[in-house]
Amino acid sequence: MSQQSVDKREVSIDECLIVSNDQKTKKDIPDIITDFYYYESILNETVRAQILYVDTGKSVKKGNFLLSIVEGMPLEKEEDVRFRINDGRGNVIKMDMNIQNINVISKDSKGSLVGLDLVSAEGIFNFKSVVKKRYDGKISEHVKNILTDKDLLGTKKKIDIEETQNNLNFFGNQKRPFYHLMWLSKKSVPKTPNSNGNTAGFVFFETSDGFKFKSIDGLLSETDPGGGKKNIKSYAMSDTPNLPAGYSGKILDIVPPNPSGDAQQKLESGAYSTRTILFDPFSCYYEIVNPNIQGGGLGDEKNLQKAGKNLPKGNPKFIREGNNKDFSRTQYYLLDKGTMPTGTGTGKGQEQVVNSKEQNFDPKNILNQASMRYNQLFSSHTEITIDADFSLHAGDLIWIHPPELSNKDNQEYDQKLGGYYLIAEICHYISISEGGYTKIVAVRDSTGAKGNPIGKYNL
Repeated sequence: MSQQSVDKREVSIDECLIVSNDQKTKKDIPDIITDFYYYESILNETVRAQILYVDTGKSVKKGNFLLSIVEGMPLEKEEDVRFRINDGRGNVIKMDMNIQNINVISKDSKGSLVGLDLVSAEGIFNFKSVVKKRYDGKISEHVKNILTDKDLLGTKKKIDIEETQNNLNFFGNQKRPFYHLMWLSKKSVPKTPNSNGNTAGFVFFETSDGFKFKSIDGLLSETDPGGGKKNIKSYAMSDTPNLPAGYSGKILDIVPPNPSGDAQQKLESGAYSTRTILFDPFSCYYEIVNPNIQGGGLGDEKNLQKAGKNLPKGNPKFIREGNNKDFSRTQYYLLDKGTMPTGTGTGKGQEQVVNSKEQNFDPKNILNQASMRYNQLFSSHTEITIDADFSLHAGDLIWIHPPELSNKDNQEYDQKLGGYYLIAEICHYISISEGGYTKIVAVRDSTGAKGNPIGKYNL
């Protein structure tokens, strides 16, 4: 059966309840909202939302007076807001958030246009707590503990944490919880065969389904952690009213994919060749680590989980031959030995003394690879707009058929730019005048379509 656009009138704001901080006044305002924006991003610790509404100044009754919502409740900061939005397909986003900022955009004798910026409760708790304890052991357990500790973020939301392979001991040093969660992301290695030295780097973010701590390779994989096939939706640009069976929706607008990004910016960030200089101040050990993705060294391309077939290839004339010659970025790292050894330091064997010879963190096999992996992820970039689909989240894989699909038979498309993309940012948008849309910033680390969720097309 062909996929058809959802009637824009079916997209709705079913609830938007604001509760005053003294819990005495509640106001449900879906009927006066003009625009509603809901955002998720793999680069943001929490979800965000923005509400625009028109207030005639007679929304809240106080004694014998009718006042605006801002004056009557009154709105000051951090008020609870519960909303429920529906895309007309049966997909619902229901969230409890808090007011971060109040903007009276315009005001006259007829009323005012007000904007409310919303943030998750954890985004406020983050600034009311600091990490003070020492943490020993597996990084994925540290992430879970920081998220759920009632003295820190204390979240009761669902958490989806991918297990890490490596351990790390550290002190909180009075830094914010989100600081540590992002810092730990860069030091994490997924628990997969041969992952150490071949791939590293996680992202921490929130969706309406809860908090997620995921490896970049895991996000780009076509299979879920249990080995099952991910439910990957497909979107195509087409001039025909309906799409062939199997597609999830039509691309209404697209910024054509950039296959590899700006060459000089990629060199500056060290996306494909980062040199790391290691130094041990106790033994004066010194080493230069110079992996090169395209040179077949540490972190060879064949060991990476990629969205496309191949990483962008550079001109071989720019490769500098010789040991430690070909790099575009340098970073320095002091080896961490003896500062946070595991154990009690007492009793038989003197555990801490014995373990003090071990590295707390392995920069040789993790630091370089994580740094390059983050930069590779954003090599290719595109933006698409589709009819509202609230089942999509940041961190989801989707299949994109660019405009080249729009030929007479709908049988071909650009096999270099088409294929799997990762949703890096997503905005679900509802307008009283325009209906509902979903806007997506999609990225990937490679070019060339591989696999195909639409069995009709053979690559």
